[in-house]
Amino acid sequence: MRTWIILLLWACAHQSVNAVTLSRGPVRRKTKETEGRQDKDLLRRSKRGWMWRQFFLQEEYTGTEHQYIGKLHSDMDRGDGTVMYVLAGEGAGTIFVIDSNSGDLHATRSLDREEKPFYTLRAQVVNKKNGLPLEPETEFTVKLHDINDNEPKFDKEVYTASVPERSHIGTYVTQVTAHDADDEMFGYSAKLAYSISQGHPYFSVEPNTGIIRTALGPSDMDREQREHYQVVIEAKDMAGQRGGLTGTTTVNISLTDVNDNPPRFTQSIYQFSVPEITKVGSLVGRIRAVDADVGRNAEMDYTVVNGDGLDVFDISTDRNTQEGILSLKKPLDYEKKKSYMLQIQVQNTHPDTQFLSMDAKDIANIRVSVEDVDEPPQFEKINYILEVKEDAAVGTVIGSVSAVDPDILRSPVKYSIDRHTDVDRIFGVYAGNGSIFLQRPLDREEFAWHNISVIATDRSSFGMNLVPVYIRVLDVNDNPPMLASFYETFVCENAKAGQKIQTISAVDPDDPVGGHRFLFSLAPESSVRANFSVRDNGDNTAGIFTRRTGFGRMHKSTHLVAVVISDGHIPMQSSTGTLTIRVCTCDRDGNMEMCNAEALSSTTGLSTGALVAILLCILILLLIVVLFAALKRQKKKEPLIISKEDVRDNVVSYNDEGGGEEDTQAFDIGALRHPEVMEESKLRRDILPPESLYPPPPLRRTMVPSRGNADVRDFINQRVQENDGNPTAPPYDSLATYAYEGNGSVAESLSSLGSVSSEGEQDYNYLSEWGPRFRKLADMYGGEDSDWDS
Repeated sequence: MRTWIILLLWACAHQSVNAVTLSRGPVRRKTKETEGRQDKDLLRRSKRGWMWRQFFLQEEYTGTEHQYIGKLHSDMDRGDGTVMYVLAGEGAGTIFVIDSNSGDLHATRSLDREEKPFYTLRAQVVNKKNGLPLEPETEFTVKLHDINDNEPKFDKEVYTASVPERSHIGTYVTQVTAHDADDEMFGYSAKLAYSISQGHPYFSVEPNTGIIRTALGPSDMDREQREHYQVVIEAKDMAGQRGGLTGTTTVNISLTDVNDNPPRFTQSIYQFSVPEITKVGSLVGRIRAVDADVGRNAEMDYTVVNGDGLDVFDISTDRNTQEGILSLKKPLDYEKKKSYMLQIQVQNTHPDTQFLSMDAKDIANIRVSVEDVDEPPQFEKINYILEVKEDAAVGTVIGSVSAVDPDILRSPVKYSIDRHTDVDRIFGVYAGNGSIFLQRPLDREEFAWHNISVIATDRSSFGMNLVPVYIRVLDVNDNPPMLASFYETFVCENAKAGQKIQTISAVDPDDPVGGHRFLFSLAPESSVRANFSVRDNGDNTAGIFTRRTGFGRMHKSTHLVAVVISDGHIPMQSSTGTLTIRVCTCDRDGNMEMCNAEALSSTTGLSTGALVAILLCILILLLIVVLFAALKRQKKKEPLIISKEDVRDNVVSYNDEGGGEEDTQAFDIGALRHPEVMEESKLRRDILPPESLYPPPPLRRTMVPSRGNADVRDFINQRVQENDGNPTAPPYDSLATYAYEGNGSVAESLSSLGSVSSEGEQDYNYLSEWGPRFRKLADMYGGEDSDWDS
């Protein structure tokens, strides 16, 4: 009812104030007739009537006609129709129109204040005839009156909030905010009031601020009973009065966890069994306690608080599953103890004294049974270190190892050496007592340590265990000291007595406890009429000095000095080393200028042994060359026919080449056809000779062919005649092959050379009549010692 009264009063005020007058003196155009009065007009003050600076228009107009706003009027308008009203500004001509004659202002359509609350326009009066302005433009504003046409809207459609469980009444949860697009300055259209329509009795909301608070006490807000709540908040304009518009939003509220629940075991007694051979650190079992809380508040710690296995077992917490992990802390032995009893305690890692006391914990018992396992023998030590002198005799016992069977049966133990660690079989072990002895002599200078493994075997179950044994070979003074290198030096012919010419040192592969101490002296053979002396420096070196002045290179070019090197240990060892001293010609400063040939060769780095090696290499190379040449010569003298069985398959080469087809004098193939070769009967070989020129074949004593070879002989003769009479036959020095073996022949071979028959001996003496070119064939097949016959 109050809203309607306000609207009625506004309409009455709008109708009473619908026109204003603007008074101004007439606008005169500046002409020549009025120029004389211009100064007088400037001193005149025109009279103006002022209009209101703003008009009011109701928004959301629903009428069919244009909405009337008001009337503009000017003092220049005398009602004679000579003036015209012109409108300009925002929406002029589209949203707002003016009657040019009367000045009535209208709105052409319905307007929304929330879209645009006011419009600024300009009005002016002009002469209708010439369009000249009669007065300046006047600016005014059209404001839209608000009506309650917008409901409140929240910033979010859904809010999310949280509050700790067991919070006290009135604990702040969150705040919601809504906005109304209506005008806050006009009435209560934008005055909002908040209320809760869903969420009682757990939460409440403040009407003016939208702050949501808890409405119940700690005992009713328990996350373990209910964790999520959905609250609906309503915002209503018109200050919440009846008829106002409303908007709603949803608030999802979750109770966050606090540590208000202690952990509890799922059972009071746990039982596990573990083999006695389980390694230290291995898992024995898992136990579980539950906590109604979540996250950090559900973290817990397990501890062993009592029992006979406090030092044998340990328990920790799996941070992923919050389970207790029971593990082995020390080795188990079924023969010593068969079971253990443990008391386990669990409590929160981060207790909150506001909700729980520090004594909030739970207790459970664990029984662990040890399972018996047939174990391998166990050595008394994890490793053994033994020592033996390098001169110990074979069969000497250097130490022993010991292992026992941990099982109740106490089976005897058998010992052996892992031969992978003692490939040379230097050591042995007695199978019954584990004593280790030598099987081969030792040499410390070769190996100072020997690392072997001894195997202990349980005879009843064949359980096996290994133990490393480190054997140190102790040094014995069994090597004499020797010169550190081959010393070869020189002495000048003009050397003075007592002059030092060389410093020598020694080495010894032995390793005495107190270190080496070498003694140097001249050997007895070098002490007689000695030209040189040896002085021990006391630091395992010695100096070689001259004992006389002047040396003759031509008299004696080389001196050999024998030096005895001995050590100071027991038993004392000594050796003799020889120094080679060359006599050389030197300058005044002692620099060598000339020595004998041996000295020069030695100075260049070639010793006698190197020269001998070079000569031997040269001799071997010469022998290889001679042997190669001999083999090559022997290869050239090999017989043309190696085996009499392969005569028909060999090609005899005479290494005689002609000059081509035009060379008619180089070689006459006719000699192969007729033994009686005449110089005057030489013919060209590039044309077919007449048949009359072919002499008959020479008479030969041939073997009487057997009956089985007659068809082969006839076949060959026929082919020979065909080739002789064929003008297109290949050259006469070509080889013709006749692959014919006869019809049903039972002979093993067609060759008369390799076959066994009763034919008579053939005569090849005619080959010697064919000239020197066939002498080789005559020597091979002629004569009484021919091996032609089989």
